[in-house]
Amino acid sequence: MIYLITIFTVLFFLLAWRRLDWAVMFLIAALPTYLIRFNIFGLPATLLEVTIWVVFMVWLVKNFGQVKNNFLENFKKDSKKVKIRYPFDWEIVLMVMVALAAAAVAGFSAASFGIWKAYFFEPALFFIVVFNVMKNPPAPLVRGVELVLWPLAISALAVSLLAIYQKITGQLIDNPFWAAVETRRAVSFFGYPNAVGLYLGPIVMVMAGWLVSVVASDRRERGNGRIAIIFISLTIILSLLSIYFAKSKGALMGVAAGLVMFGLLAGKKIRWATIVILILAGLAVAVYQPARNLAVSNFTLTNKSGQIRQAGWADGWKMLKDGRLITGAGLANYQIAVAPYHTEGIFIKDFSDPDAQRKLVFNETYRAAHWQPLEIYLYPHNLVLNFWSELGLAGLLLFIWIILKYFWLGIFNLSLRGAERRSNLTTEKYLVIGLIGAMVVIIVHGLVDVPYFKNDLAIMFWLLAATMGSIIINLNIWTTKN
Repeated sequence: MIYLITIFTVLFFLLAWRRLDWAVMFLIAALPTYLIRFNIFGLPATLLEVTIWVVFMVWLVKNFGQVKNNFLENFKKDSKKVKIRYPFDWEIVLMVMVALAAAAVAGFSAASFGIWKAYFFEPALFFIVVFNVMKNPPAPLVRGVELVLWPLAISALAVSLLAIYQKITGQLIDNPFWAAVETRRAVSFFGYPNAVGLYLGPIVMVMAGWLVSVVASDRRERGNGRIAIIFISLTIILSLLSIYFAKSKGALMGVAAGLVMFGLLAGKKIRWATIVILILAGLAVAVYQPARNLAVSNFTLTNKSGQIRQAGWADGWKMLKDGRLITGAGLANYQIAVAPYHTEGIFIKDFSDPDAQRKLVFNETYRAAHWQPLEIYLYPHNLVLNFWSELGLAGLLLFIWIILKYFWLGIFNLSLRGAERRSNLTTEKYLVIGLIGAMVVIIVHGLVDVPYFKNDLAIMFWLLAATMGSIIINLNIWTTKN
């Protein structure tokens, strides 16, 4: 194994040295390679981490002089150089520092340091590289943002094809329950179903924005984007099928919310069409009782998974209130910290049965059938509680600020006016809306899951931020003069 990893690393280094943009594209397409794990001198590592370090070191060595000069220029009082700031510059630095403090809260355990490295420090390194690569594309006719879009599409397509194959055949699913025909759920490369939705959900919205952007550009310039349109459309369709086959309700709800946001921002005609569709869908759900019951149980979290989630949130909140509101539990320390407050199990309530409470009290058979033991998960499965328990209150507030700033940059981008920017804005408008929709997916899915604390998802989050920032740089919005 280690010999294959070594050979791969050497070849990838040669690729990065010769064509850094290709190496970055390969890395983005291969985000699930974090699943390939091994040890280097006794320290755990993943193939994804190796590729991140290679591209960062190559970028740093090749641009060391410029990086050093730019750094020193910041300390010159009389500097007249036009400085281009990184979007989310101080936020990502603070996030790395707060995460390091959270590792200290956990006693700098090997697990906490590993989480800090994989979920915060390395994504920061990749953010720097991918932003610079997008800002300075290798060819004048290539939009820097396409260096992210194409590999994301390829990655989503690969994940989706495997998930669909698993759904059809039942093969390559290790869990017998998920492999069975009656309860089959696709897991793709990841090993558990919800990871499929967590990965593909945001990508679907990015692809939707890209698709509309390509269609609009093709009509205006009378170009030939048919191949791109077919490829992107196929990626979206197969990704949605994969999410459905994984039965990831949180991802489906997130994508639905993202599409609504897309429709509301895309333009007056599409906005009114979206509103009409929402009204008709609402009326249909209200009239058709099975759909109404399904919607109510999912939105009110009265179904089985919702009740389990609520019990986990209650445990996490008890732990935080007991002297950890400021510090949280520390990185990778949630399971240990929440153990004294853990609820061993709950009775799953059937809210459609008016006699359910009496049965739970007096019917031993009914009570045994509705008893649900609860395990202690790695995280509380809620975006707010996830960050609060891992990074403390400061980390939670910083994360909320980053998301709000992300939305503000997107909305500010869309609101630009002026002849000198109108043509560029028209080209990028729908892509920006797609990026906004991708963050909506993360937030909505994050109400019931963990959309950040995983190697590929942490990279994905900062990749979205870098892409949004790259578009703003290209539109000359982020430039400041000192």
